[in-house]
Parts: sequence; C-alpha cells; structure tokens
Amino acid sequence: MGTIQLAVFMLAAIGCFWMGSVSAMDHIVGGGAGWTTPPNKTFFQDWAFPRTFGVGDRLVFPYRPGSGNVVVVNKEDFDKCTQKNVIYMYYKGPTIINFTTTGDNYYYSGVGKHCEAGQKLHVKVVNQKGSSGKLFPFKLVSKDTKLAAAPDTAAAAPAKSSALDAAPAPAKSSATAIQSAGMASGLLTIFFSLFI
Repeated sequence: MGTIQLAVFMLAAIGCFWMGSVSAMDHIVGGGAGWTTPPNKTFFQDWAFPRTFGVGDRLVFPYRPGSGNVVVVNKEDFDKCTQKNVIYMYYKGPTIINFTTTGDNYYYSGVGKHCEAGQKLHVKVVNQKGSSGKLFPFKLVSKDTKLAAAPDTAAAAPAKSSALDAAPAPAKSSATAIQSAGMASGLLTIFFSLFI
C-alpha cells in the first residue's frame, strides 16, 4: 500500500470516528403512542424514566397541527397544570426541541384537561450522550426458550434461567449500535477500494 493510499485510509477512519462522537439522539415522546392523552397519569414519566437526555439530543413531540400543542413551563406551572408563567407554546406539530443546555425541562399539553390527565413530561438534560436506556429495543429470546403451541397458553415459557433474563443496565441505544456498524462498513469499503 502506497503512502498516499495509507494517508487517505487513515483520514477516512478518523473522519468516521469523529462523525460518531458528535451524533445526537432523537427521543420520540411517548414512543409509538406519541404525544396524546395517555392511558394513565404516569405514562410519559414512565416513558422518560430509563432514558438519558443529553445536550445535543432532540425531543420530538409527534402530533398533527391543530390537534394538540406543547406548552413549555416552569416547575410550579408543571406541578399544578397552570399557565401563570408560560415560557413558550408550540402548536404546529410535530414539535422538535433541541437540547442546548443542561437542566430541568417541563412540558405539558395545554388542550382542555390533558395536563391533569397526565399528558405532561419532565426531563433532565445532562452533559453526556443520550440513551434510550435499553440495551435492545426488543426482547431477546435464548435458544433454550420454548414457545407454547396452544394459543390459549402463555406465549413464551423459558425452559431455564439465563443471563438474558437479568435486567440489563442502561446502555447505548440500538441507533448507536447501527451507527457503529455503519462506520465499520464504511471503513471496510474504503479499505478494499484502495486495492481495486
């Protein structure tokens, strides 16, 4: 491999790793349910609990224009569902909020009694990389897991306990894993293109 080819490869590798270090995470509020009247009062706080919200991340409130809003308030208004000191109101959904500083952020729906019904969210933004708080966004099934045959029985019954049964510690999101795989793929493509 010539000196120029090696230099190009090294610059490409460094560039791929820099791209990974500046990535941010988009947090879709409420997951598949979106920003809507929740099934219970703790729904949105339960959704936020395992997550890490980092500076540079974005909070996405999915709702259609005219069907909802997002009110940014202080803690007192958040706790009481009042609008005495509204910081900002978004009404053209979907609303995307970029986190540029650390600290506590309070949001709720200003439609009817939606706030009182639990359509409210408090997030604490920290100076670290954002995370969904789940190692895998799906349930892992070990090869020892046997599935029940009858539809009226339990869907899955583990044959024996395994390391997969333990609750995983919060880790990087699946988006980070996909990004890392993409960087590795890009590096291999560049590497092999030098020899063609």
